Amino acid sequence: MRFTKDHEWVEVDGDVATIGVTAYAAEQLGDVVFVETPAVGKVVKAGDDLAVVESVKAASDVYAPVSGEVVAANDALSGNPETVNQAPEGDGWFVKIKLADPAQVEALMDRAAYETYLGTL
Repeated sequence: MRFTKDHEWVEVDGDVATIGVTAYAAEQLGDVVFVETPAVGKVVKAGDDLAVVESVKAASDVYAPVSGEVVAANDALSGNPETVNQAPEGDGWFVKIKLADPAQVEALMDRAAYETYLGTL
């Protein structure tokens, strides 16, 4: 699993990356009440808006940590947005993206580097 400074995580299986928000992000958001995921087939570049998460505190954008094409969206979140709070780094994933450039994943932080980064916040 790799991480961004914007608190997204990426887990790669072959040439497909599963993307979600970290436990830290879920905690900061508070109770998630709405999630909007992109349509399958949408092409994104790293840094593009990918999804929207609304909580009792605020609405936040989720950014694409890697470039590629959305091949799956976690439609279960529309009926159960609280899954983001309950299992942010598991069943609370947002999308799966077919990687355009697998090397982008290697540029992201590993868990140890991410934990160190969290210590600076």
